[in-house]
Amino acid sequence: MNLLQVEGLTKSYKRGFIPRKTEVLKGLSFSVPAGTVTGFLGANGAGKTTTMRCILGHDYADGGKVDFFGKPLDVEGRRRIGFLPERPYFYEHLSGVEFLEFYANLSGKWKKADLKARIDQLLKRVDLTFAKDRLLRTYSKGMLQKIGLAQALVHEPELVILDEPMSGLDPDGRMALADIIVETAKKGTAVFFTSHLLHDTERLCERLIVIKGGATIYEGSTDALLDRGGVEFEINFVEGGQRKQHKVPTQEQLQPELKRLLAAGATIIEVRRLRPTLEEIFVNMALRGSEARP
Repeated sequence: MNLLQVEGLTKSYKRGFIPRKTEVLKGLSFSVPAGTVTGFLGANGAGKTTTMRCILGHDYADGGKVDFFGKPLDVEGRRRIGFLPERPYFYEHLSGVEFLEFYANLSGKWKKADLKARIDQLLKRVDLTFAKDRLLRTYSKGMLQKIGLAQALVHEPELVILDEPMSGLDPDGRMALADIIVETAKKGTAVFFTSHLLHDTERLCERLIVIKGGATIYEGSTDALLDRGGVEFEINFVEGGQRKQHKVPTQEQLQPELKRLLAAGATIIEVRRLRPTLEEIFVNMALRGSEARP
């Protein structure tokens, strides 16, 4: 089931001293299935922020259709969504606990006793238990990013939308957040996020949506996109007391080559699957305009 379905989305703005119409979204279409981690990628100016604003109702699209849970977004639908914007606003006079209580109560879902347990669980998960009673004005940028993620998850939404969630986090914080994203998806929640950190995106996302110039240029599995860049296999082995490497261009040739090496008395140490990184493919697709090849 698709929890978010976008079809033919268009949006234009008038810009300049003598206003001229600039088309930002040009019939954008994509979907976000339940229980998946979907990355939303595009170069600066591709239309990612405009898309986010239009699908969440923060701006009006000129045309197209956006459905959440099979229908246009309404109050009930908003209760089923968690959202962390790229530049969130924090009520600095609230403590971490008070901040999460405020947003959890907006969903109308929690009883007081259950909510306390949920908040304690989330604060522990984002490693902020030590700061739960501190005012948000004393939080570092990384701590604010973590409490923002906890806010997006506190009411156990069915769909979580994260705009640059890794921003401001150190490597340890990014790893912890990545683990939370994976755990969240395993529980059946769909996670839809944008990020410029393509290494993290490649590791986390089962599906990718890549846009360029306000239109979708790729939608599908991450593996399928990476495979389009070409795949080969590297065999590391020891033969005659020397460590050697040998590359095989296709899966079909791999097994016969392994049998040949073993028959010749070689010891196989490792077989590695080699293909371009998501960053290499993205640069060619979204920035240089070529096919998905390195």
